[in-house]
Amino acid sequence: MRAPREKILKEAAILRSSFPDAKCTINFRNRFELLVCTVLSAQTTDKRVNLVSPALFSAFPRPQEMSKAPLEEIENIIKPLGMYKSKAESIKTLSGQLEQTGWEVPGSMEGLVRLRGVGRKTANVVLAEGFSVPGFPVDTHVARVTSRLRWHSQWDKPHPDPAVIERELCSIFPPKSWISLSCTLIEFGREICHAKNPECGMCPLMELCPFVKRG
Repeated sequence: MRAPREKILKEAAILRSSFPDAKCTINFRNRFELLVCTVLSAQTTDKRVNLVSPALFSAFPRPQEMSKAPLEEIENIIKPLGMYKSKAESIKTLSGQLEQTGWEVPGSMEGLVRLRGVGRKTANVVLAEGFSVPGFPVDTHVARVTSRLRWHSQWDKPHPDPAVIERELCSIFPPKSWISLSCTLIEFGREICHAKNPECGMCPLMELCPFVKRG
């Protein structure tokens, strides 16, 4: 059974106070850069993306240039990120797809998820950070943390559906808090609630978390 709403709200407030500066840390100057960097951030950190993105956008500043760029050149620039071959294909292909929208990044979930390499998590980041449209990105950190805290009905499943998690969390919290709370959960997951060997002794929710009590 999912945790009671009151308990979820209490735990969210504690996490917000524990990580008051949590925010999207991707460096970008426009929506195209935000889109590309968010795709590149899969399975790596924003910090690492920020190290390669200046060279990438210096070479290919607009989707017009990136769509025509030799794949090998893109791969060489983003190679430090890992999964660079598939990521290079994704950002090159999605850049070409933007021709259908006048080389502009779509401002809707439907338009974004049609792009190569863009799922709901990436689309929510782009909508929230690029268009000020409320969105609740659910990445592996958010899924793990909210499962351990039993914030959604799929907490006991080995592979909970991110779309279900997103829908249920959005029903609990007001839209204006979605992106900031997602960032808070991500930072909490990175700093304390690791996938392996979580630092439960340092956790601000130690007295409330059922994962700690069970472990």
